[in-house]
Amino acid sequence: MGALEQLSALRPMSRELISRLADIVGLPHLLTDTAAAPYCSDWRSRYSGTALAVAFPADTQQVSAIVALCSAHRVAIVPQGGNTSLCGASVPLADGTPQLVLNLSRMNRIRDVDATDYTMTVEAGCKLAELYEAADQAERLFPLGLTAIAPHCEIGGNLSTNAGGIGVLRYGNARDLVLGLEVVLPDGRIWNGLRRLRKDNTGYDLKHLFIGAEGTLGIITAAVLKLFPRPKSVATACIAVRDPAASVALLAHLRATCGDKISGFEIISRSCLDLVFKNIQDTHEPFARPHEWIVITQLSDVLAAPLDVALRDALQAFGDGILEFVVTTDKHHAERWWKLRKNISDAQKIEGLSIKHDISVPISRVAEFIAQASADLRTAYPGIRIVAFGHIGDGNIHYNASLFDAAQNTAFIAQHEPEVNRIVYEVVAKLDGSISAEHGLGQLKREEITHYKSCLELELMRNVKRALDPLNLMNPGKVI
Repeated sequence: MGALEQLSALRPMSRELISRLADIVGLPHLLTDTAAAPYCSDWRSRYSGTALAVAFPADTQQVSAIVALCSAHRVAIVPQGGNTSLCGASVPLADGTPQLVLNLSRMNRIRDVDATDYTMTVEAGCKLAELYEAADQAERLFPLGLTAIAPHCEIGGNLSTNAGGIGVLRYGNARDLVLGLEVVLPDGRIWNGLRRLRKDNTGYDLKHLFIGAEGTLGIITAAVLKLFPRPKSVATACIAVRDPAASVALLAHLRATCGDKISGFEIISRSCLDLVFKNIQDTHEPFARPHEWIVITQLSDVLAAPLDVALRDALQAFGDGILEFVVTTDKHHAERWWKLRKNISDAQKIEGLSIKHDISVPISRVAEFIAQASADLRTAYPGIRIVAFGHIGDGNIHYNASLFDAAQNTAFIAQHEPEVNRIVYEVVAKLDGSISAEHGLGQLKREEITHYKSCLELELMRNVKRALDPLNLMNPGKVI
């Protein structure tokens, strides 16, 4: 059923709102009823809600008009990009609150690429993979390393969640890759902060309020992103290590010997590899015999000098924590290893839901976290499957728990998820870590965070929310 066909079935306020939304974006770009349903559920099929409509604005002025209209009608707004959120931040609530999904996918223009300034000005609906390509065409690099979902996720969502990925070790989080923002505020006003300045010390750096806020303070419509020199030489190693402690020590050793050339350092457990080999085609053991833990690391440089000798020498000098390793400069060979890492989430999804954790601890305590959390969970739930992997280079581990049997697993998650979370997060807290490293809070951890942030931190967050969004219309029920 189309938008106009539903008008007679809606309350007067809703009829007026839908009609005026259609005037702003055009009827083909406004979905209601069953046509809107796919945009009201997340890609993991964990969260779903209802919305009055889904609107697809074409530009910032249309976003501004929509937000002002919703503010006048006291209708909440759920900003949405590629809808790849892992915490339910990009879908409406299921509590009956009048909500509009505002999907920015039509706003997909790359406004400018400046190879001299090393910047790229882009709209929020640009897919991350498109930004990789645009930077590459200018012989530059945009290093936000979410390659597994890059064809689907959009930069507005990446910034709203302060996304991380495999390149954080060298280039930083999404926050570190932004020079300026354009934001539509909760009352519809447009803040144009699209500055390309590397230095601007003229008061509060407002852009950082909106990066990582998950759309609760305003809607990011465009951004000025940092570009970097495109590497001309790359060397990749697949390394079997004795245990996570050896991988932490190896990272410190490589940083001391190879410096800032390290552009990725990922750890993968045997349980991850088993899932990938079982569920993902054309994947193979990287060594002749299986190992419990492997690390994939990569060096890159703008100089054309080969890096494989330096990487091989550094690995050979490390000691007995390495069981065996292979180094390559062949892109296709390296991609076979990276395929193992990039497909872990998809492989696990095929087996059903899991209790997912996206935690961070100081790098020096990663091994301690994995050992303690695993011991505590196995004591509480013998036979539990623990899938641990992630960005050991920045202390971020994805730590997922489930049962092997699918039927038992569904009941296990329904009954025991809160206790599993408590066990894992208590270990994180003891190690001075965070219960959300890069995925955000969304709906999933909105209540959980109250146990792990101080009362003062929560008070300050609420004060910022009230100051910018006094009507609580920007993505309510998310973050805080």
